[in-house]
Amino acid sequence: MQWEALTGTPWERPTFWVAVAFVLFFALFGKRLFTALTAVLDARADAIRQELEAAARLRREAEDMLRDATKQRETALAEATALLEKAEIEAARLAQAIRDEAEASARRREEMAHIRISAAEKAALAELRRATTDIAIAAARDVIARDLAPEAATVLVDQAIAGLPSALRAA
Repeated sequence: MQWEALTGTPWERPTFWVAVAFVLFFALFGKRLFTALTAVLDARADAIRQELEAAARLRREAEDMLRDATKQRETALAEATALLEKAEIEAARLAQAIRDEAEASARRREEMAHIRISAAEKAALAELRRATTDIAIAAARDVIARDLAPEAATVLVDQAIAGLPSALRAA
């Protein structure tokens, strides 16, 4: 029965018509699929761009805090020169501690921004993969449900079952 379905001219074979339907489907709906995928990617790119701008803003704030801390240190040193030598040593130690804390705070904020950016990129890629997979599955399901004859479906299922062990070995 299966051998008879594979004999004859190419246009009498179900696989020929499945291939023709597949090509027609992509010729008719390819632009819509591409437009939908492009819209999803553009939206995600805008979200990432906004997150990058927020990270840049956080970095600018950290740099401003560092400048402010440096100005505070300089002011503390100027006041310390008027005091006794012991007060000068204490003021210098305090200024160093402030600078270290400001630098540590700036580093922490910058690291947090990098972590947020990395997480957003990973989430964007995962979302893109999920959306692409969903669209491909839905498109394949529609094509198969609409254009595949029951006899051809049986042949394809038998072929898929026969090829399953080799596909599992390859994975």
